[in-house]
Amino acid sequence: MPAVTRRAPAARGQSRTAGGRPVMLATLDVPFDTNAVTFAVDSAVELGERLIVANFRERAPLPLSAMLGYDDLPYPPQLEESLKAPAMLALSLGVEVTRLRVKSFHPIPAMLEVIAEQAPGIFVFGPDRARIPRFRYKRAVRAIRSRTGTLLWTSE
Repeated sequence: MPAVTRRAPAARGQSRTAGGRPVMLATLDVPFDTNAVTFAVDSAVELGERLIVANFRERAPLPLSAMLGYDDLPYPPQLEESLKAPAMLALSLGVEVTRLRVKSFHPIPAMLEVIAEQAPGIFVFGPDRARIPRFRYKRAVRAIRSRTGTLLWTSE
């Protein structure tokens, strides 16, 4: 059986690709799927590109919450750990990491805007399928496929 060999990761901050396009790992306010995390971090290491870890959450529609300072409540511990783990793993492997928390009344269109702004080479849509409603997941994947030109990885 042939062995799989890997080339050494590029030096930090030095891209192998011409465009220097990052790898983006995103979810819709649910923990990440472990396969998505593995693929995204491995891709960022192999390409020598930065990793963007993004969570898109629906913003609470109460203006009084914002005035009182309750619009930025902390994540539940399980979600916080799931969002922090890929960033810490990538950092330990020498990959530059950017974490984004995007709050919007419409998180899927907000995700499309961030994809357009950041222009990732690989977009890993990695919410845990057991924790996200099926219709919402499919709607997000359909929007990403139809409105972006980036390479998309899903857990389907």
